[in-house]
Amino acid sequence: MTVESLNRQRVLHLLDAFARGDIEAALAGCTDDVDFLTHAPIDVLPHLVPRHGKAELRELWQTVWSRYSEIRYKAPHILAEGETVATYMQAYFKKRSNDRIVQFDVAVFYTFRGGLVAEIREIIDSYDLVQQVLEREIGPLITGARTD
Repeated sequence: MTVESLNRQRVLHLLDAFARGDIEAALAGCTDDVDFLTHAPIDVLPHLVPRHGKAELRELWQTVWSRYSEIRYKAPHILAEGETVATYMQAYFKKRSNDRIVQFDVAVFYTFRGGLVAEIREIIDSYDLVQQVLEREIGPLITGARTD
C-alpha cells in the first residue's frame, strides 16, 4: 500500500468517526499539536476560530455536535500526494433546534506527520453557510438594502 492510499484511508477513517459522533476516534488520528484553520466569519460562527492541539479541536467538535444531531458527508473528490490529502466534500448537518439540514460544500486539506493528521485547513462557501445557519438572506444586511 502506498503512502498516498494509506493517508487517503486515514482521512476517510477520521471523517467517518467524526460523522458518527466518535470524536475520540477522530482525534486518535491526529497529532497532539494538530492545527485547525477554517476560512469562515468568526463573528457569526465564533466556534470556528483557529484551533491548536487536540484539546481545542475536541472543544470545537463537541460544540458542533451540541448544535447538530446528525452529520453526513459525500467526498466525491479525494486526492493524495505524499503527506497531503485534499478533499472536496458536500456536508449535511441536521440542526438540533429545528431539524433543518444545513448543506454546504467544503474543501479540506490534511497534512500528515508520522502517520497522523498534523494540519487541517478548510475552505467553505461561508456566505451560503451563514445564510443557512441564520435562516435568512444576508445580502440586504451587507448592502444596507431594505427588506419587506
